[in-house]
Amino acid sequence: MEQTWRWFGPEDAIRLPHITQAGASGIVTALHHIPYGVEWTVEEIEKRKAEIAADPALGLRWSVVESLPVHESIKIGEGDLEPLFENYRRSMRNLAACGITNICYNFMPVLDWTRTDLAAPVPGGGRSLRFNAHEYAAFDCFILERPGAENDHAPEVMARARAWFEKASESDKAKLLGNIMAGLPGAFDRYDAPGLRRMLDRYRDIDRNRLRENLARFLREVIPTAEEVGITMAIHPDDPPRPLLGLPRIVSTEDDLAFIVGAVDSPANGLTFCTGSLGAGQTNDVPAMARRFARHVHFAHLRNVRKDPDGSFEEAAHLGGDVDMVSVVTTLLQEQKRRRDAGQERWRIPFRPDHGHELLDDIGKKTHPGYPMIGRLRGLAEIRGVMTAVSSLQGLPL
Repeated sequence: MEQTWRWFGPEDAIRLPHITQAGASGIVTALHHIPYGVEWTVEEIEKRKAEIAADPALGLRWSVVESLPVHESIKIGEGDLEPLFENYRRSMRNLAACGITNICYNFMPVLDWTRTDLAAPVPGGGRSLRFNAHEYAAFDCFILERPGAENDHAPEVMARARAWFEKASESDKAKLLGNIMAGLPGAFDRYDAPGLRRMLDRYRDIDRNRLRENLARFLREVIPTAEEVGITMAIHPDDPPRPLLGLPRIVSTEDDLAFIVGAVDSPANGLTFCTGSLGAGQTNDVPAMARRFARHVHFAHLRNVRKDPDGSFEEAAHLGGDVDMVSVVTTLLQEQKRRRDAGQERWRIPFRPDHGHELLDDIGKKTHPGYPMIGRLRGLAEIRGVMTAVSSLQGLPL
């Protein structure tokens, strides 16, 4: 499996030599400065490639695009979408012309990953990302004041949410909004509470089936181009895998993944298998999902979570949460062997250590939430150890 690392470009506090020191060789990045829906030109792509390859001794290459974002209008299905589809196809062609052929994207409405606490304490003084169900309910019901929101939360969660809100200062409320808006680092849009209400209103007629239809339309529009230019598309699961703020989520369960790979039957239409996102689902059997959909996995995010009965969860150590990481890694290595034995040229599955704890000198540095250096370095080292052991025991190619 190709060891990769998410890098947010020249402004990232983590530098390219640090990534080489961590043992990764593939860079996962995007052109975050380009607004959603605007074509990525060859010039901009080559500029980023040149930044990554500026020091050949580092041995780094741009391996995966994360993300080529899908414009919100495509998710909603509103207006004349052909210019947006065409810009997306042009960006795909330009990436392929520059030798970058693996695209991770998501179809989460409005928000990407969502947490309520970006610095939850872990034993020994580290910090992790956490989703507290009662704080999310307090935001939904009492800060955002979404009509009918109380019906979406369990009574015991609502009681804790009300107690939190009654004690919260204005600073506490602003911090919670900021944490929820942190989302995917590099996301182009941020909202205050009124702006978020307006954005949610655009989705008032979008239910689960309608959102599925809009995703299927997107796939029909772009997968033929992917096949034409040799690109693989890898959709990222919802994070967390449940409806949020009244918005439907359609990349959350085994049934959802089956729908997606069946919507357009093509080797180019595949998955980013994120063990943390899927692992936050109370009923998801992540190792079983890995086995079922292994042939469709074009990219993997390997991280772990520890869940609470009320729907809260926190980022755990990469080998320390609810997900059986050894089982998932074994499945991916077995799939690699199948691809190699079948003569596939691109048989290695790129993966990256996803969200890590802030540890040691990470604490206080201006890194993106969830993306510190040392926490991910630890995660990559742990996963590399699992890979090496499984490969040795089962005779599987790394």
